[in-house]
Amino acid sequence: MADAPLSHPLGAAASDEDAPLYAPRKQIYPQAVKGRYRTIKWVVLAITLGIYYFLPFIRWDRGPNAPDQAILVDLANGRFYFFFIEIWPQEVYYITGLLVLAALALFLMNAVAGRVWCGYLCPQTVWTDLFYAVERWIEGDRRDRMRKDQQKLTLKVAGQKGLKHFIWLMIAWWTGGAWVLYFADAPTLVYELATLQAPLLAYTWIGILTFTTYTLAGFMREQVCTYMCPWPRIQAALTDEYALNVTYRYDRGEPRGSVKKNEVLKLQGLPAGDCIDCNQCVNVCPTGVDIRKGLQLDCIQCGLCMDACDTVMDKIGRPQGLIAYDTEMNVKARMEGRPEVRHIVRSRTLFYAGIIALVGAIMITSLAMRQNIYLSVMHDRNPLFVRLSDGSIRNGFTIRVANKHLDERRYALTVEGLADAKIDIIGGEVDQQGRAIVTVGPDQTLEARVLVTDTASAASSSTDLQFILTDLSNGDKAATSDHFKAP
Repeated sequence: MADAPLSHPLGAAASDEDAPLYAPRKQIYPQAVKGRYRTIKWVVLAITLGIYYFLPFIRWDRGPNAPDQAILVDLANGRFYFFFIEIWPQEVYYITGLLVLAALALFLMNAVAGRVWCGYLCPQTVWTDLFYAVERWIEGDRRDRMRKDQQKLTLKVAGQKGLKHFIWLMIAWWTGGAWVLYFADAPTLVYELATLQAPLLAYTWIGILTFTTYTLAGFMREQVCTYMCPWPRIQAALTDEYALNVTYRYDRGEPRGSVKKNEVLKLQGLPAGDCIDCNQCVNVCPTGVDIRKGLQLDCIQCGLCMDACDTVMDKIGRPQGLIAYDTEMNVKARMEGRPEVRHIVRSRTLFYAGIIALVGAIMITSLAMRQNIYLSVMHDRNPLFVRLSDGSIRNGFTIRVANKHLDERRYALTVEGLADAKIDIIGGEVDQQGRAIVTVGPDQTLEARVLVTDTASAASSSTDLQFILTDLSNGDKAATSDHFKAP
């Protein structure tokens, strides 16, 4: 199995030791195109941006004493809310699990269809697509924009460019504004922002994200994908010869020539390809790549060249698919008269899918079984124990109790492991059964000091203790272990 895409016989740019690390930028004027993949990109753009901009305003009833925003990162109280799920700081492993799932999903997409993430779902691609749409709407398509940039600046063109940049800034501003809404109650923060009563930190982050969105999507564009993003370089080590990529089928397209020239060659029984060298695949590419040179680092696999080529093929009466999702291996197989091989389901994709299913199942099971109470215990370091005047041994502990319910709860704390152990809680109460009683407010954490005494002085130098916390309202329990130290 190869670790990198096969080389293209037409001479895709090979690495040159003397080549500069950063090539001077050439202004790219992508041409508008219609087709299946362009439609998919519009749908993805509408869905993803719709979710991003409007999700903070969706409400979710969690009952009294809880925020009603569906998705909220509550930094002040150390909570993350996602609809019916509430994540506490102690449960940061769920965030880690989500990051692992995201990475594995990216690997799986790469194994199936190359840089499909870059072409359709990457935020840089989505926002750049939106900025391009605004640019075309105001300044016109490829030729209009090229002509206006080459001619002397007129008042009309200046007005168009000014309007374009204003709309870009508004999009960038709302992008930054939408981001901060995930960290506070959205309607309240919108009102505070409008009335200049919001925290300075909110305005700061809006400014930072406005600047970065405006710069990256409006000016840097393909430079981000080529030079700033590490994924093009990483994915080359993760792919194999079976991964589908946007591929120019040179077995069918070469040799190139005009429609009339190739028709004459065909009548003469000479080789003639379907590519008419119209350069439409290059004109529509947002990174300026000529896909006919093979797979290249700059190509984000967005599929727009396929739409452009299919449109041309329809016009000249030739079959679509001269540029399509294919593999270099299949192109060579067709040239040699061998059957094509397509292995979407293979060991690599099954491995990624299996790990995704496993991690997802573990997280879902953990969420389903997790308790709404949490108990942690930390033994005093110095001194480890104290001998009292009556000869008994006492150990000190610090307990932390988290009440994840939305109402106040009373808990009973007991210990197991020492037959004659007595438990006391500083500033708390002990009931008639010898249990330490703690009261914790709704969605709060309580820290308290607990003293455990061995009245019989029968403990060994280290005895296992189990602390058990019981919810007095419903009997739910949480337990943790520590040690009782003695001489």
